[in-house]
Amino acid sequence: MAFTWCVRRSASRLASLCSTRMVRVRSISAVVNSPSLAPTSSPSRPFALYSTAIDRMSSEQSLLRVIDSEINTALQIDDPDLDEEMAPGSFPFKIEDNPGHQTVTLTREYKGEHIKVVVSMPSLDGDENDDEDDDDDGHSNGSSIPLVVTVTKKSGLSLEFSCMAFPDEIAIDALSVSNQGSTLEDKLANEGPDFECLDENLKKTFYKYLEIRGVKASTTNFLHQYMMRKVKREYLLWLKNVKKFMEE
Repeated sequence: MAFTWCVRRSASRLASLCSTRMVRVRSISAVVNSPSLAPTSSPSRPFALYSTAIDRMSSEQSLLRVIDSEINTALQIDDPDLDEEMAPGSFPFKIEDNPGHQTVTLTREYKGEHIKVVVSMPSLDGDENDDEDDDDDGHSNGSSIPLVVTVTKKSGLSLEFSCMAFPDEIAIDALSVSNQGSTLEDKLANEGPDFECLDENLKKTFYKYLEIRGVKASTTNFLHQYMMRKVKREYLLWLKNVKKFMEE
């Protein structure tokens, strides 16, 4: 009886142990086969990446076509030979114009003086044909060119005029005296009074002073045309640089 009881007890424990292990195996199998852990398949992802790449290429190609069209239009308008033809026969200055720079420098020698004119890009504040858009001095605000005229003596002493060139006329805004090596503070200290506050005869004398040295209406009229063409040339250069970037 004792032996039979031991056998039954051992069989019962073995059955219980096997049952527990089967439950664990099923639990592990359920976890392993869970949809959340199964490798996901995304057949649409490669297509999405391919589609994005195609869209990007199409966008860049479209941009390049528009840039090419703009370049061709600008090339048809631009004729560098006209710059020399536009200069008046008595134009006394040497022109220094570097592509990519926003200014043009004119230089000449006159009776022992070195004259330099720094010409900035035109300021287009409105319609060039709008005669009603005038400032307080009666100048047209449609188109103007900032000029800085520096007349330097052999001693290094300079007279600097800040001007604005309008069609057929020049307006002096300010003038100052400086020496070679002068600091900005020195130049500010020597700016003098407001030019408009000067005596009329003195103002006329300064305008005559510039005219004798070649800074006059015929010069600024040429500069206006020249700088308007430079605006177009700089735009063409910018387009070419953008195209070069897009093609790399």
